[in-house]
Amino acid sequence: MFWYDHGMGGWGWVVMSFSMVLLVALAVAGVVLLLRSADRFPSGPAQLPTAPSAKQVLAERFARGEIDEEEYEQRLTALSAHEPGQGRRGQGES
Repeated sequence: MFWYDHGMGGWGWVVMSFSMVLLVALAVAGVVLLLRSADRFPSGPAQLPTAPSAKQVLAERFARGEIDEEEYEQRLTALSAHEPGQGRRGQGES
């Protein structure tokens, strides 16, 4: 009937209680860190940046001052005439 007395004093109960709270806190922190690290890596396919269009490159060159307004207009007209889907004039037409 003396199974409550195994030499553990008052401080033993305090240390045991503190250890149990610490163990639960560490378990919760581990789960939170695991969930946060899983959220950092997207599971979907990575989207690669698309290349700028020819008109965008031309506009950037004009904005940087690499070409003047006359050359910009000429090249823009040439690009508009040869856009995909329009075809060249005079070819295949009767």
